[in-house]
Amino acid sequence: MEFPFGEQVVRERRQPVTDPYDPDTQVPGSWEDPVAYLDLEDAFVASSSSRAPGDATRSQILTEKSLYLTDPHADGRAGDRVRRGGTLDEIAGTWSGGDVLYVNVRPTADVNPWTGWQPAIEIPLDMSEG
Repeated sequence: MEFPFGEQVVRERRQPVTDPYDPDTQVPGSWEDPVAYLDLEDAFVASSSSRAPGDATRSQILTEKSLYLTDPHADGRAGDRVRRGGTLDEIAGTWSGGDVLYVNVRPTADVNPWTGWQPAIEIPLDMSEG
């Protein structure tokens, strides 16, 4: 499936480093260190829901974002960062600009038990890590 008006979506993943408290364990490194990039094919970031909490002094609209993948087995997991748009510095090999969102949970891609059909997966995104 091709999205003629879509934007480039890139998955960023921190490289594992040795846990200083347990040398037998690997933990995600810093976002400041070099990260692994993957251009996600047939993916887009869009609003998933909005809600309007209000109180006596103000009202606001909170909009949630999600990553939509047509391949339910695409490589994206909790702890990753997703960048929509932006540019790649060919020399440094780093991305900059665009919207940066975080994957804090990866739901399963359900399969219809009667037909075996498996639709696209929706992965909720957050503005901050954690």
